[in-house]
Amino acid sequence: MRLLSWAYLAAAYAFVFLPVAVLVVFSFQDGRLPVPPFRGVTLDWYAKVLSDGKLMAALWNSLLVAVVSSTVALILGFLAAHALARVRLPGSALMRGVLIAPLTVSYLIIALGLLNLYTQTGVRLSLWTAGIGHVVINLPLCFAITYAAMGDHQRNAERAARDLGAPEWKVLVLISAPMLAAPLAAAFFLSVTFSWDEFIIAFLLTRFDVTLPVEIWSMLRSGLSPATNAVGSLVFLVSVTLVILLELLVFRRAK
Repeated sequence: MRLLSWAYLAAAYAFVFLPVAVLVVFSFQDGRLPVPPFRGVTLDWYAKVLSDGKLMAALWNSLLVAVVSSTVALILGFLAAHALARVRLPGSALMRGVLIAPLTVSYLIIALGLLNLYTQTGVRLSLWTAGIGHVVINLPLCFAITYAAMGDHQRNAERAARDLGAPEWKVLVLISAPMLAAPLAAAFFLSVTFSWDEFIIAFLLTRFDVTLPVEIWSMLRSGLSPATNAVGSLVFLVSVTLVILLELLVFRRAK
């Protein structure tokens, strides 16, 4: 029975990581096509990718959109979670449901809705319009993580600060936020990860300045090459690095 369990675990890991392993291996292919047989190791494709101005611009655009949109989503999600957790309002349950609802909606529907809104209002498509879309999809995540982490010990500390004369903004900045540092960091890193490799919203809501996933899609239109594998490997490396940082800086510290 134990052998069967280990075999099932190995099969599950292989199912998840085998495509990524193939992607990374053939990004070093010494040939023009990322297909078997493996012809040798070269770093030329990585050098080509890192020297490509369009790819580097798209990489910077992705980082900019991910960090800015995640920061905005985190601030708005934290304020909404704090308000609904600390103040009794009519229809609070309905408000929570409305805030979390975008988690259940397809990114395509959100992107099409925002595209229609921008078209009707005359807003030009850019990185900022894509960033707004990423705020829409990441705000519910930030809200849910922060709201779930709020407890009575934080409420008591906030009351003590108010009794000592602290204004509300100081309570939020100096008491509430530091006590929720771990869940806030987790929400931020997850938002950055989701925004970093999001394609549908970035594709529909940008025009000339595009993010890295959109640029990769443009490369794939001309066919597969080890260069696209190299770009995919770099994207995977950044995502894994963010997850490892989240584990090291947040979860272990929380434990």
